[in-house]
Amino acid sequence: MKSDRSGKKMMVKACSGGTEKLIHFGATGYGHNYSAAARRSFKARHKCSTANDKLTARYWACKKLWAGPGGSTASSPKNKKGKY
Repeated sequence: MKSDRSGKKMMVKACSGGTEKLIHFGATGYGHNYSAAARRSFKARHKCSTANDKLTARYWACKKLWAGPGGSTASSPKNKKGKY
């Protein structure tokens, strides 16, 4: 669902090992999942292959925002034009 925290895109309520936590993730000023090159770069930079803890913003950003094609059709951020 949309985050109620300023500066964040989404929030989830996650449970792991009997612990519940509300996690806010994703920067509002940036696009996400807008090209294959951007996905590869994000996944490498944030080490998405090792993101296994459901109680972290990194896990949810990798899973929800940058998971695969067919996501956001928003173009890349203005300061990144031409890079991706």
